[in-house]
Amino acid sequence: MSNHHGREFLGFVATGPSIGLPEFLWTWISSPKPKIKANGEPNEAPYGLRKVEAVLLDKGYNASIIDPSYLNRYADTSKLLLVGHHDFFAYGPPSNEWWLITGREPVNRKSFRRLMESPAVKKMRRRGVKIIAGGPAAWQWLYEVELWKKWGVTSIFDGEAERILPNIIEKALNNEELPFYIYAGSHDSPSIEEIPTIKKASVNGLIEIMRGCPRGCKFCSVTLRPLRYIPLEKIEEEVLVNVRNGVTRGLIHSEDILLYGADGVKPRPDPVLKLHDTVLKHVKSLAWSHASLAAIKYAEEEHKLITKVMEKIREKQDYIGVEVGVETGGYELAKKIMPAKSAPYKPEKWHEVVEDAFRIMHENNIIPAATLIIGLPEETEKDVMETIELIEKLRPYRSLIVPMLFVPMGNLKHGVMFKREMLKDSHIELMFKILDHSIYWSEEIMNHYYLKSRAYDPLKFLLRFFIGYVKRKTDKIRKNLIIAST
Repeated sequence: MSNHHGREFLGFVATGPSIGLPEFLWTWISSPKPKIKANGEPNEAPYGLRKVEAVLLDKGYNASIIDPSYLNRYADTSKLLLVGHHDFFAYGPPSNEWWLITGREPVNRKSFRRLMESPAVKKMRRRGVKIIAGGPAAWQWLYEVELWKKWGVTSIFDGEAERILPNIIEKALNNEELPFYIYAGSHDSPSIEEIPTIKKASVNGLIEIMRGCPRGCKFCSVTLRPLRYIPLEKIEEEVLVNVRNGVTRGLIHSEDILLYGADGVKPRPDPVLKLHDTVLKHVKSLAWSHASLAAIKYAEEEHKLITKVMEKIREKQDYIGVEVGVETGGYELAKKIMPAKSAPYKPEKWHEVVEDAFRIMHENNIIPAATLIIGLPEETEKDVMETIELIEKLRPYRSLIVPMLFVPMGNLKHGVMFKREMLKDSHIELMFKILDHSIYWSEEIMNHYYLKSRAYDPLKFLLRFFIGYVKRKTDKIRKNLIIAST
């Protein structure tokens, strides 16, 4: 549990093995311990856990989020243990990329194993305490059935929790038998009225502004959920919960910030501007979780909306960071698996949409961390080469690009997880292109934007060391590949 030095995207580092540094330094860079109260409650906790906590408190249960290092205090009295994680076993992106490239177990997987094999959790198991695991990575337990059994996990909960989790908790406390795997489908999705307000602060002031996504990309599970916009008054209420608890940063979260109150996939200025006015009047700084490239292009070209929003944000800070999805540069592949990703533009315009959006972000001091998926079903050599071509077009634009190996999710959940033996020469060339791009921009982003405060100097020193280490290793691998091919 961490707030990543108040820099959410440093959390990406926590998904890898400790490379070139001792694990304790690696962990300090990515995941320093949060401030913890005397009773073991963290001052900031992951937003998903805060929602579950709020649901249970509203139902009258005595529920608390406890930092793992304090669990021993509750080992004798707890009746139920709920465990949430973004990436239990490092099968999610970019953990599986780190694992594939280095051949070493990522830190987040190791730390989760330490938790589940800790004396506190063992004691709870001996007492017969039921353990329910859930969160965005619930699906990963299906690939780790032996550990599921070994660690005595009673049930896995996959999906939105607000509507059906209280009933599961009631059954667990009454010692009734629970299903091994509980999937909350779209028919179980809560209405706006059923979604509670968080009671305590979330990590880095994260608050959701909408759920679901209208684009329907086949590899994404979020598109399986109905689209709901959180009302401004409810958003403001959660911002104030964070501020009252000392978290004065804001991080607005949805799959596409610019589609708040949109007309289908076309951003509307009024809802987006009102959203920013509502949040900015209470926080000292703001970040976005995700935005789509098509929405960025449309919003700016049709309404100058990016310029208008950034004028408001620049009154408090110089830039914002955001995660965006490139996913592939293959035209045919884009048509098959994400035909609405480019909407309202045609899939044939995907390269143009991506490059225009990157240019708009560059001009407006928006720094994207862009994801790209390697090994999507039906991917061809041509798709990979077109993706390399697209990455080359993005070189002039300030950004980081993060490769992800395909993981079966959403409508592609019956696909095959991409593994090391599936790598082709073109994939390796693509990964080198991505790494070159990110190393090229990392120094400027770190020094002039993300970590420019002198308070971050020790962190910058360690990150520079890590970047230098990665560059040397990459050059060595590249040289060995050239020698092997001659």
